[in-house]
Amino acid sequence: MALIHVIGMGLDGAAGLPAPVQHVIETATLLVGSERHISYFPAHPAPQFVLGTFGAAIAHIRQHLQATKAPLVVVLTSGDPLFFGLGRLLLQEFAAEDLTFHPHLSSVQLAFSRVKVPWQEAQVVSVHGRSLQELIPVLQPGVSPLAILTDHYNTPAAIARLMAALDLPTLYRVWVCENLGGCDERITATTSSPEALAALAQQHFAALNVVILQPMDAAESLGEESLPLLGIPDRAFLSFPDRPGLMTKREIRSLVLAELALQPNQIVWDIGAGTGSVSIEIARLCPTSTVYAIEKTAIGFSLIQQNCQRFQVDSIHAIQGAAPEVLAPLPAPDRVFIGGSGGHLAAVLNLCSTRLQPGGQIVLALTTLENLTETLNWVASTSGQSPWEHRLLQVNLSRSVPIAALTRWAPLNPVTLVTLKRADRPNQSRRQTE
Repeated sequence: MALIHVIGMGLDGAAGLPAPVQHVIETATLLVGSERHISYFPAHPAPQFVLGTFGAAIAHIRQHLQATKAPLVVVLTSGDPLFFGLGRLLLQEFAAEDLTFHPHLSSVQLAFSRVKVPWQEAQVVSVHGRSLQELIPVLQPGVSPLAILTDHYNTPAAIARLMAALDLPTLYRVWVCENLGGCDERITATTSSPEALAALAQQHFAALNVVILQPMDAAESLGEESLPLLGIPDRAFLSFPDRPGLMTKREIRSLVLAELALQPNQIVWDIGAGTGSVSIEIARLCPTSTVYAIEKTAIGFSLIQQNCQRFQVDSIHAIQGAAPEVLAPLPAPDRVFIGGSGGHLAAVLNLCSTRLQPGGQIVLALTTLENLTETLNWVASTSGQSPWEHRLLQVNLSRSVPIAALTRWAPLNPVTLVTLKRADRPNQSRRQTE
């Protein structure tokens, strides 16, 4: 028989344990556990050791095993001891054959059952005694339900502040599940909309809680948003399932719109449109203009169409194909935005330069030095008959992210915006002043 039995418990105490497990506890020669767990057995005749530091508990258990004839140590813990519990640590200190585990329902199992969400594909993250930073890489994809184990420092309110600061591309349903299995159990349901997160960040919850996050369906999530006229939040757009953050970010998008110097009744080309975020911003700002959103990938083309329906804009024509070939039959543009060129940047610029209407502008968003160099080389190569004025805007932005009671900067990828205009010839300028 094993010398140490590790028994998981719920808030229902001894009454929630099956008879065989209760019998093990009755025959124990030492009870080890928190004050709450030991309080469930006030009449137990065996000596009791209240858990403080783990090292002290291990030393006490070893001493008891050596000094006691036929010892049977019972370690009381919460839920499943091998699920973010003491079980892992005990296995590092004692031989596996000396340990027997009696799991109870874990808090995560109870939480998902209370909110009625299947959890076979869920990710579980513990920030109990850890950094909230561990949440960021699992929050951003937004592809599966999440269960977050909290502590007195990394509370639901702290998680809400982190989510608000990240401006996540996915909107979540949020549940805070308190005192699961107890008589004072409570479930609080909300969402990760900015208003809901702000309210959640002001609330206080019982120390025993689990936070459940479930990505919301695209159709219902937009209804949670109060959309601004300019600068739509990234999370409002449907995005690539495997790369939900792959789009022109809100801050960069706003600068692109400013550099385009949009006017009503224009023809606009959005080349490498991705999810269509820039096109949709243009269509909402200038409803009398016509936007051609060009995207070579099938999934991007589909996302553009879905986002147009989502934002109820009808002045965007989504076109699937590779530039520059697909641009030839389109009407001449007044404005061109190049967010991607598929490796054919010079060829795309050549075609755009021949089709651009007088007074038109081309704006490029470049993330690599190679593409910037190619653009500047192209500008230099046109300095003869048809020179171009160009302006560079180097954008290095960071968003504030709360880390517990502190705040740090989380940088976005640097972007260089290049704005191109046709330069007047010297003799033309002279004639205009005469």
